Amino acid sequence: MATDIKHTAHAVEAAAVMGLLPARPRMLALGEPTHGEDALLGLRNELFRQLVEQEGYRTIAIESDCVAGLVVDDYVTSGTGTLDEVMEHGFSHGWGAFAGNRELVRWMRAHNDGRPASERLRFAGFDGPLEFTGAASPRQALTALHGYLAAHVDPDLLPCTRETLDRLLGADGRWTDPAAMMDPAHSVGQSAEARELRLLADDLVVLLDAQTPHLVTAASRDDFDRARLYGRTATGLLRYHHWMADTSPARMTRLCAQRDLMMAHNLLAVAERGPALVHAHNGHLQRNKSTTRMWEGPVEWWGAGTLVSARLGEEYAFVATALGTLPHQGVDTPPPDTVEGLLYALPEDRHVVDSRRLAAALGDMRPAPRVSPWFGYSPLDPAHLADIDGLVFVKDVPRRWSPQK
Repeated sequence: MATDIKHTAHAVEAAAVMGLLPARPRMLALGEPTHGEDALLGLRNELFRQLVEQEGYRTIAIESDCVAGLVVDDYVTSGTGTLDEVMEHGFSHGWGAFAGNRELVRWMRAHNDGRPASERLRFAGFDGPLEFTGAASPRQALTALHGYLAAHVDPDLLPCTRETLDRLLGADGRWTDPAAMMDPAHSVGQSAEARELRLLADDLVVLLDAQTPHLVTAASRDDFDRARLYGRTATGLLRYHHWMADTSPARMTRLCAQRDLMMAHNLLAVAERGPALVHAHNGHLQRNKSTTRMWEGPVEWWGAGTLVSARLGEEYAFVATALGTLPHQGVDTPPPDTVEGLLYALPEDRHVVDSRRLAAALGDMRPAPRVSPWFGYSPLDPAHLADIDGLVFVKDVPRRWSPQK
């Protein structure tokens, strides 16, 4: 058994990952089982460099605010701002504080310096402007979309003025009240103003679509693509706020589904640019339905990976990451009857595994699901092996990691 499993394992390199796939995918999704570990971010960075240099990849998308990510993209493509400013303002969820993300942005900027636009690397956040504690006001996205249209189309075609939007939006604090996540009564998402804003946002997006032939020539293609992003974000946020005000038993299911739907729409837009590496939690990128348990009970929904895979087919590939130990979080050596335990017995510190060959090597053996003592780490579900294109295994994740110079 150990010999059969060893034959499925290879060094974690772009060539080994591509060797598992029938063709170069338009979207290669690299999942992680926990957030905030710079060792895993460093591995992601190394793989992205190889994909750029060997496979012609030009974009990386990570699980961060899509609107804030424009700040990062401006920096890596044209040097706008400083690295410190970008790390502070270009990421959500606190991701800008991690050394692995800083090293990624620094390297992308250095790589792009002096290159023509067609060869520059691009950065994208693909999450909505959402945190677990709540959601952003739709003001930034809605007014940016309105401003773009006001500058390029006949004003008579606009469904409203900027002043009307400001009046309906009111104070941003109404939208960002953290109490709304636990108590729908604190949400303004189903107020009369919010309902009117949803209609206006829809009208603005329809106008953007209807004016596409004119808009793609009236300004740059990047400006048009950003306007599309603002439209997706404004309508998505307004839907999210609507469901925050919901009082039905399906409330959390709808919120989780809406977040991943926003992710999927952003990923499909990223895929239009050409081959991209995507990095996020395994649960967002997997092909299987997502499940979790919250204070309101069990929740099940179709995640971003399932939605994008359904659209892109074989042009979407999912490589999950699993790990052996995370000692600083109390995650010790995996039991030998788990997938992680079987891989932990191999001598290499990290490797990429042909998950389907691994499933075949296991035969009738049914590995036990690993149970994590720490809520922040999600072990691999052995039942998902056949739906994964590849598996990256990291034996031991240290507390500290030093980026390559």
